[in-house]
Amino acid sequence: MTTLKLRKIAIDTYKENVAYLHRDCPLYHSEGFQALNKIEIWDGEGKPPVIAVLNIVDDENIMATDELGLSERSFRQFGVAEGESVSINHATPPSSIRAVHRKIAGNRLNSGDFLNICTDIVANRYSKIEIAAFLVGTAESGLEREEILHLTQAMVATGETLDWEESLVVDKHCIGGIPGNRTTMLIVPIVAAHGMLMPKTSSRAITSPAGTADTMEILAEVDLPLERLHSILRRERAFIAWGGTAKLAPVDDFLISVSRPLSLDSSSQMIASILSKKVAAGSTHLLIDMPVGPSAKVRSQSHALKLRKLFEYVGDRMGLV
Repeated sequence: MTTLKLRKIAIDTYKENVAYLHRDCPLYHSEGFQALNKIEIWDGEGKPPVIAVLNIVDDENIMATDELGLSERSFRQFGVAEGESVSINHATPPSSIRAVHRKIAGNRLNSGDFLNICTDIVANRYSKIEIAAFLVGTAESGLEREEILHLTQAMVATGETLDWEESLVVDKHCIGGIPGNRTTMLIVPIVAAHGMLMPKTSSRAITSPAGTADTMEILAEVDLPLERLHSILRRERAFIAWGGTAKLAPVDDFLISVSRPLSLDSSSQMIASILSKKVAAGSTHLLIDMPVGPSAKVRSQSHALKLRKLFEYVGDRMGLV
């Protein structure tokens, strides 16, 4: 099998693994690789392959014809030194993509379907195009309340969960959409001052200029490892951290990385996103702040009541009060 020399390409591709191959590489022609194909990258030592989306390079100043480049994220995940020999193959399409096709067609998915989709997303088997297909399929066809529950459970199951070993762990979340609405940054210290435990995970912006985590980052670091979260909470009884930290419901971060540029914020995805993060963060009691009005996400009382019932249904079955 023909091998290539590994090279790190200093490009931040955020939540997507990307590989780079020179157009004049013999493998590019002999194996029929094309731009935006997904490939498997092997190191020959028996380690699991890394799956990446392929980009084609024409400039030898970027990389040579006998090299395979990896974006920063892909390189970290692969864990192989520059210059080492690697081989590449066409990636097998994720088996769960058939469930996405069924959802696009308007069919109902079961818990196993959502778990398989979330597992494949976390394992980087989905490109951003395929994630977009899943998001649009669920937004357009809609999710029944059981499907929202199954998606929430799958998002929690495919990440880390925290246990603070206390019976009362509180949290509050605003669904957003109101400019300048920053009640969280006032509420958290007040609650902590009364002795309650409040591990507050907040989102970055999806359809607005800034989320709570973006605003808090002006004052303090919000992308914190698990050890720091434990240390801060035991000392201060509360923290405000980005919800994508510590691998809590990591599928949500993949979905947001695609839904933000699409300005797509469906109610069912929002419910699964919020509740999965709260359960994963170890919360037992949750208050949902839902602004209602002509310029808010929720425009009417009837829509607010529908959302409230869905939040309560899924939250109850996830163990939240």
